[in-house]
Amino acid sequence: MIRCLIVDDEPLALHILEDYISKIPFLQLVKATTNPIEALTIVQEKGADLVFLDVQMPELSGIQFLRISNGKAKVILTTAYPQYALEGYELDVIDYLLKPIAFERFFKAVQKAQTILQPAPAVGPVPTQAEPAQQPRQDFLSDFIFVKTEHKIQKVYLNDILFIEGLKDYISIFTPAERIITLQNMKKMEDALPAKYFIRVHKSYIVSVNKIDSIERSRIFIADKIIPVGDTYREEFFKIIDGKNV
Repeated sequence: MIRCLIVDDEPLALHILEDYISKIPFLQLVKATTNPIEALTIVQEKGADLVFLDVQMPELSGIQFLRISNGKAKVILTTAYPQYALEGYELDVIDYLLKPIAFERFFKAVQKAQTILQPAPAVGPVPTQAEPAQQPRQDFLSDFIFVKTEHKIQKVYLNDILFIEGLKDYISIFTPAERIITLQNMKKMEDALPAKYFIRVHKSYIVSVNKIDSIERSRIFIADKIIPVGDTYREEFFKIIDGKNV
């Protein structure tokens, strides 16, 4: 179980999050409080694994709370003010939920927390003297990038990306939940993504290899989108795909 603490000076916000937590089997509510000092004491005594933390509170702001707690519990920020997002991520928060918080968005944030707090055990043969253990790879599910949108700097998890489309001076990042538009060129985005998981297949498209449903001649099918493979990229793309065949 992940032990949770809710800190918010609005009683209604406390009740909503209490209700959401009660619906998640792997979450256990330790305390819901309007007193950030009380909450800080619980965190300092390691009484909670995950804190749902409001940013603007009269006695102690969420950012001050983060600095004082010094990473003793993981934090998901909850607020109506998006301007604090970047500072929160610099202090290593798991996610940033904007009020009013929908349950679907809450659950997505909680899944990120579970990936960090309850990582899946490694599966595979026990290494012998003749076969030394390999270093574990970084978990792709928890990798992310930041992109600048019109009103904020948004965190995008790599595992959510289906494909990326370039359109003149901006690009669109497509995920199952949304389309994120950012002023950035395709080359810069291509360089920011791990080549093991993302392939440039056209001057206007980068695709996530993990999200490809099928390939038919020079067309890639991802979700309900058909993406063309450009002549310049065809040979390299099929070389990578052939290398993944068993």
